[in-house]
Amino acid sequence: MDIFELPKIELHCHLDGSLPLSFIKEELGDEGIQKEQVQVQANCSSLAEYLQKFKLPLASLKTEKSFERAGYSVLAEVRKENVKYIELRFAPMLSVSETLSCRQAIEGLVAGLKRGEREFEIKANVIVCMMRHLSLEENLEAIRNAREMLGEGVCAVDLAGDEAAFANGEFKELFEQVRKWDMPFTIHAGECGSAFSVKEALELGAKRIGHGIALRKDWELVKEVAKKNIGIEMCPTSNLQTKAIDNWQEYPLIDFVKAGLKVSVNTDNRTVSNTTMTKELELVYQSSNQDEELIRQVLQNALETSFASEEVKHDIGKKMGRILK
Repeated sequence: MDIFELPKIELHCHLDGSLPLSFIKEELGDEGIQKEQVQVQANCSSLAEYLQKFKLPLASLKTEKSFERAGYSVLAEVRKENVKYIELRFAPMLSVSETLSCRQAIEGLVAGLKRGEREFEIKANVIVCMMRHLSLEENLEAIRNAREMLGEGVCAVDLAGDEAAFANGEFKELFEQVRKWDMPFTIHAGECGSAFSVKEALELGAKRIGHGIALRKDWELVKEVAKKNIGIEMCPTSNLQTKAIDNWQEYPLIDFVKAGLKVSVNTDNRTVSNTTMTKELELVYQSSNQDEELIRQVLQNALETSFASEEVKHDIGKKMGRILK
């Protein structure tokens, strides 16, 4: 199986962590920026160290035009490895200023993705992230603007940030509004060792779980998640770098698939983690003794659990039919 040539789907990819180094240099007007400033090293010791690499990428996203260029730049990169559909997520409120509104940030990114879609054989959508450390009012501002563009470049919302410091259960009021507006959503959960975090995300109504590694601590909960066909967005390289898991031998992806979970494979942060969908799938392929059926299954899972419209799913499915059979 030629992993590089496979048509691919990515559901968990952060904009700021996936900006090409050339884009960051150009936006900040600093050709002296080195890749080590935005990319973790092999000896990364923690999530805190990992998050330090986002300072410069975030600084490069300050105008509507920069968001437009950012979206286009990411699509220009992912199409090189035959990605056919991607959901790119970001937190617009982290870039809001006196000169940039939440709506402008979203519109800029959507415009860049639309330009990329026209030029490349790819489909893309935006997931708007709410952040745990922000106020209720700020997060409501994010989802209000996301709702106004739902189906017009935005496909869903997400809750991200430090789940150890801000439990999912604290955001019931926020998700009441999300459900009232009938918005699909995913939640980062189970990345920091708590299976209960995943349980709370399910109680809030999440249709997908970001990372979900801690599910390996509660196999009864795994059965519940499988029964509900909840998508599990796994990001192997990132999870190893942030020490969400100690080593690959403990990584539960294959066990999750065997248990019936709708696991997809993703990059999380292409630039920060120095990875691609090809690298992630190759890692899974080699560690499973080159199990081609496993690769087909995770790609099929990605298609089924994506927030794309049924029309787009059908179109992408036809393009991927050769490998999904």
